Amino acid sequence: MERYENQEMRTPGYRETYLHGNRPASEPVIRNKRLYLVVPVLAIAIAELMIYSGMIIEAMEVHAALLIGLSLSMLYIKNVEIQKTYQALILLPVLRLVNLSMPAFYDITLYLFVFIYGLLTIPVTIALISQGFTRERLGITFRRIGIYIPLSIVIGLLLGVGEYLIFETDYLIPDLSIINLLMLTLVMVFLVGLVEETIFRSILQNRLEMFLGSRGGIIVTSALFGLMNSGYENIIGFFYAFLVSFLIGYMFYKTRSLPLVAMTHGFINVFLFGIIPHLL
Repeated sequence: MERYENQEMRTPGYRETYLHGNRPASEPVIRNKRLYLVVPVLAIAIAELMIYSGMIIEAMEVHAALLIGLSLSMLYIKNVEIQKTYQALILLPVLRLVNLSMPAFYDITLYLFVFIYGLLTIPVTIALISQGFTRERLGITFRRIGIYIPLSIVIGLLLGVGEYLIFETDYLIPDLSIINLLMLTLVMVFLVGLVEETIFRSILQNRLEMFLGSRGGIIVTSALFGLMNSGYENIIGFFYAFLVSFLIGYMFYKTRSLPLVAMTHGFINVFLFGIIPHLL
């Protein structure tokens, strides 16, 4: 798994361009950088576990405190790599706070996702540009798209069935008409799947791979994804969400294709919240 990483690091200019963002010679070198991940990752985990326990307001307070703490830390920590890692982690409390705030004003329908993920496109786009990765590293490519479209549908079906057996989700569309299926697909693939996979793969996994290595980056990203996408019902849901995220993370690592993982994520939701509930 380290082969890709090692090949890139031998490329001229890789360390300056990718790893340190053209770090000036005067920038301080920080030892034991991995320790800087412990507090924010634990805070996110604690906040998500609070949601499991029904402590919604307290969880929002922890996420809000983490958001402020990471923002202020970026002002005082001069190491560019840590700054950009914190910038990537900031997106997770933002995602959760926006997600938890919306149901207070709107019923949980398909349109709720439009409000949530439509708003998230703004900070995600800013972070995407600020990270300094190349388009190839971000996965912004349409190579082999003709193969990836049917592949993502098949994988989405298989993983969607498994997830439905655990969560038994309700449907978000009233019937399986062409119009409703088209609307569900557009929202889930081009909004939910694209935004979440941009956060977790293009930004967070890429940054954590540089911080922790390829294996560590995929595992930590998958654990955070599992906590934030497990439905808050049982421990089996967390492990299933972790395994799904690990599979998608590995797909991204091997292909560096954001369209592939975004479509896979989106089609899981299409089957989970549309097709399977109506059929079963």
